[in-house]
Amino acid sequence: MTDNTVVMLTALNLEYEAVRQKLVDPGIHRHERGTRFEVGALPRARCRVALGLTGKGNHSAAVLAERAMHEFSPKLMMFVGVAGALRESAQLGDVVMATHIYAYHGGTSEDDGLKARPRVWEVAHEISQIASHLGRTGDWADRIPPGDRAPQLHFGAIAAGEVVQNSQISYQAEWIRNIYNDALAIEMEAAGVAQAGHLNGSPVAVIRGISDRADGTKTTETDADWQPAAAANAAALAVRLAEELTSEWEQAAMHDANSARGRGTAATGSVVNNNTAGQVGIQAGTVIGSNVSMSAQPTPEPAAGLITKLDELRASLTREHAAGNLRDDEFAAAQAELDTAGKALEGDAPQATSTLVLALKRLRGLVGDLAEPAAKVAAFLAAAQGLS
Repeated sequence: MTDNTVVMLTALNLEYEAVRQKLVDPGIHRHERGTRFEVGALPRARCRVALGLTGKGNHSAAVLAERAMHEFSPKLMMFVGVAGALRESAQLGDVVMATHIYAYHGGTSEDDGLKARPRVWEVAHEISQIASHLGRTGDWADRIPPGDRAPQLHFGAIAAGEVVQNSQISYQAEWIRNIYNDALAIEMEAAGVAQAGHLNGSPVAVIRGISDRADGTKTTETDADWQPAAAANAAALAVRLAEELTSEWEQAAMHDANSARGRGTAATGSVVNNNTAGQVGIQAGTVIGSNVSMSAQPTPEPAAGLITKLDELRASLTREHAAGNLRDDEFAAAQAELDTAGKALEGDAPQATSTLVLALKRLRGLVGDLAEPAAKVAAFLAAAQGLS
């Protein structure tokens, strides 16, 4: 199975929980530097989702987005959460999907005022197209916010800065109205995630539920009413978008495979004979005289060898736990991943292989700072990936 991975990041715990409730069987994945993700599946797509919490602000969002991209190599990075509306068209509970993102704090201060020097990132065409389709069909919302009004989906610019905007008359509010007058919503993380995606060549989607109007009416009481509803609506769109993109990816992969077969692509294990004079440049697994055997895939390790690796790894973790190097909750989580890996070894490829690899990657996140288990997981993972 194609490794369709989407990373979804949030700034607030309530946003995190809104996404987590939509995942199937989420499990902990620990980065070697302590960052914790939860990795689960989607109910209607062969896609895994790595969920992470960044905290507030573009800087922390950029760092955690970079970390997630290196850890999971996702096909798509999403930032999912709430925002304040800047236009009357976006009502409380509605969702704004960014078409482009402004880092509005860039500028230069001169004698005649502050001159804008914004950074702008545009969302990938494919993502916008699929989101627009979902918006037209209405096939995304699954929760009606207070007031019994169905949420609407809007497309436009999102402004990302470093302060909570809650005024109509402040200098900053006037600055945003004058310079970024097409922005539909304002928040504090999208610019950091967009920059991380740009540097890593990863597409980014920013999805925000409207929880306030950024005009001085934002209060603790209104946040308590609208933030959960707005976060749930944003999570609903994020999951549907991931499902639709997964379908597109799988269709594209199938088309490529069929095209390759139609072109008569050389099969694994083929033999090339060179009985003529001259030189032939090749990459090959085995050369015997003028016969060349080519093998595009490594020889899979027998299942018995992988079971032995599993037993060795389980014993290593038991020793680390007994020595106090692995906490009880970490040990329990590691045992659960080992059990998943063991069941996968008994199943049929390719789905069982994908499950095995995912379990080992989550296990790697749990034990990355323990030298012996980490080395065993790395060896096990390499052998498991050779099965696919």
